[in-house]
Amino acid sequence: MTPIHLGTHGRSDDEEVRPPSLPLPVFQSGKSPYYASSHQSEIISCDTMVAAPHSAAHGPITTFTVRDIVSTEAVQKPYDSCASSLTERGDRDGWEGYEKDILPPKVLPKTLRDLRYIILNVYRRLFTLIVLVNIAVFIWVVFPSKDSLEALGNIVLANVSVSILIRQDRVVNGLFWLFTSIPQSAPLWLRKFVARVYSLGGIHSGSAVAATLWLIYFAIQVTQDLRTKTAGIPLVVVTYTLLLLLMLIIMMAMPTFRRLHHDSFEMVHRFLGWTATALLWAQILLLIDHSRPAHLSFGLALMYAPAFWLVLIITSSIASSWIYLRKVPVTSQVLSKHAVRLHFDYVTPTPGSFTRVSNRPLTEWHSFATIKVPDRKGYDMIISQAGDWTSKAIAEPPTHLWIRGVPTFGVMNIVPLFRRLIIVATGSGIAPCAPHIFAKKTQIKLLWTSRNIRKTFGDAFVDAIMTAAPDAAIYDTDAHGRPDMVKLVHHMYKDFDAEAVCIISNPSVTNKVVYGLMSRGVPAFGAIWDS
Repeated sequence: MTPIHLGTHGRSDDEEVRPPSLPLPVFQSGKSPYYASSHQSEIISCDTMVAAPHSAAHGPITTFTVRDIVSTEAVQKPYDSCASSLTERGDRDGWEGYEKDILPPKVLPKTLRDLRYIILNVYRRLFTLIVLVNIAVFIWVVFPSKDSLEALGNIVLANVSVSILIRQDRVVNGLFWLFTSIPQSAPLWLRKFVARVYSLGGIHSGSAVAATLWLIYFAIQVTQDLRTKTAGIPLVVVTYTLLLLLMLIIMMAMPTFRRLHHDSFEMVHRFLGWTATALLWAQILLLIDHSRPAHLSFGLALMYAPAFWLVLIITSSIASSWIYLRKVPVTSQVLSKHAVRLHFDYVTPTPGSFTRVSNRPLTEWHSFATIKVPDRKGYDMIISQAGDWTSKAIAEPPTHLWIRGVPTFGVMNIVPLFRRLIIVATGSGIAPCAPHIFAKKTQIKLLWTSRNIRKTFGDAFVDAIMTAAPDAAIYDTDAHGRPDMVKLVHHMYKDFDAEAVCIISNPSVTNKVVYGLMSRGVPAFGAIWDS
C-alpha cells in the first residue's frame, strides 16, 4: 500500500500574500448559519463566536456569545483587548509545565519490552502466524506424500489470494468497519485489541513470502517430474520465470529499499505483479491440462479445478481498483509556498480514509488523507512539500487529477473506538486528524506541533481546526524548540484522562512516541511502515 504523504513543516518566516480562501464548514448559531473564514471577525462555533488571532499566536481563543456581536467593530474590540495575552501565554495552555513531569518507569525489562513492542509487534505477529499455519500445512501435505503438483499449485494460489485480497480496497474497508463497529461501551482491552486492525499488512507480506516458498518447492517437484517425462518443458519454464519475478518483488518490498527507492518499488510491484498474474494463468492452464484425466475435457477440468477460480479471484481483485480509474476536476488553493489545499466533489468519504491521486496513472501514485468537511459535499486534501511531486503540485496547482479505487480506511479510522482520546499531529500530519476533529464523535484533545502553522497552512484551515477544537494545544517549535514528545504526550494523556493516544507523524517520531507510551502502559497507536 502506498504510504500517506504527511509533508514537512514550514521553513520560512517571510511575509507572503495568501489567496482567497475556499469555503469552510458552516457552523450553526441559533437559526443563522455562519461560515468560518480567514477573517478574524467571522469564526463561529456552535453556540459562540470565536475570534481567532490573525497573528502567529496559536493559543486559546477568546469566545463571546452571538448576541454580543452586532458588527465587525464589536468583534474587533475584544480581539484587540486580548491580543497581548494570546501572544504571551495562549499557545502554552495544555502543556505548560510538562518539562517538570517525571515519567513513570517502563513496565517490563528491556529485553521483554523490545520483544513485545518492536521485534514481535502486531504486524510481525500476524506475519509469524501466517508462516506457522503454512508450516503446519507443509507437515500435513508432505509427510503423508500428498504433495502432488496439483495440490502444491492450489496451496501457492491460496497464499497469493490471501496476500492480494487483504490489500483490496473494499476488503480493507470491510475489515475496518467490522473491527471498529465495537461500541465505546465495550471493555477497553477489547477496543485496544481491535484497534490494531491497521496492522493487517502482516497478513499480506506473510502470505506473499509463504507463496514464494511453496513455489520453490513446487519448482523442485516439477523439475523432478521433467526428468521422468511427466511434466512438460513449458510448465518448467513458466514456473521458474514466475519464481524469479516473485523473488524480485519481495526483495524490492523490503523496508529499507522501499523507503529509499519508493518510486522503483511501486513500479516493480505494479508491472512485475501484472506480469506474474499473467504467468499464473499460464502456469495453471498448463498444470490443469497436465493433471486432468484422459476422459475429462479441458473445459470441464477448468470448471472443477480450485486453481482456476483462485486465479480468477486474484485477477478480479487486482483489476477492481483500476475499474474505478477516472480523471476528476480539482479546485486548488495555495495555502503557502509549503502547502496547497485541494477540493474534490466526486465522492464524500468517511473520516479516517485516504485516496490515491496521480498525474501519470501508469507510473506513479500518491496517497493522501481525505478531509471530510461537515455539511459539504466532497472532501479536501492537504498536500505539503515533501518531494518533487508535491513541490510541483504547490508551484503549479492542478485543475484535474487521476483517481483510482475508492477512499480506503487507514489508521485514523480507529478514533471512534475511544471515548476520550489524545490526537497528536506534527506538521501536515494534521490532515488525517482533521475529519475526526470536525466530526466530534469522540472527546478529543489535540496536540499539534509545527513551525508557524498559520504561515504554512493558512488562516482559514487553522481557524477551522481551532473552532472545532478550541482547547487544542499548539506547540510552535520555532518559539519553543523541539519538545520531549514522549513526556509532553504523556503529560496531556494524564491531564485529559484519556483512554488512548493516536499520533500522525514521521516514522521516527511515531515509533518513539508509541514505544515510549506503550512501554509505560499507555495505549498508543500510530501508522506503521506498511499500514
